[in-house]
Amino acid sequence: MVKIRAAAPEDCKSIHALIMELAVYEKAPEKMINTPENLLRDGFGSQPLYQCFVAELDNNVIGISFCYTRYSTWIGKVLYLEDLIVNENFRRQGIGKLLFDHTLSYAKQNAFVRLTWQVLDWNTPAIEFYKQWDTVLDSEWVNAHIDIF
Repeated sequence: MVKIRAAAPEDCKSIHALIMELAVYEKAPEKMINTPENLLRDGFGSQPLYQCFVAELDNNVIGISFCYTRYSTWIGKVLYLEDLIVNENFRRQGIGKLLFDHTLSYAKQNAFVRLTWQVLDWNTPAIEFYKQWDTVLDSEWVNAHIDIF
């Protein structure tokens, strides 16, 4: 049976492996420069920068929901879902739904006013997956960023 729980420090290697799997799926593995050590430092120190939930089956991490707090000047506290990843061998078994529902419950229990995320426009399976929650797919905003490393 799949168990959803908060990630622990010893999960960082598995979390990293799933993030790399996503980078390969999104055809950009060369852009993935994070390390298990960074994940450990940034998520489990005195001021954690992210929250991560894992899907575990037979003591193996097979999926993650990786999120963090944002603050919107217009609406207040927002939970940003950075990545929802299920190992390729376990997709289409309801594990993504378990992770997403757990994340949504966490947001509600912790007084977030919105759960937000991005999905690539070509990732039709993910878009269809998210539609089951009455998701608003917003094409109005243009993503922007600056790399500082």
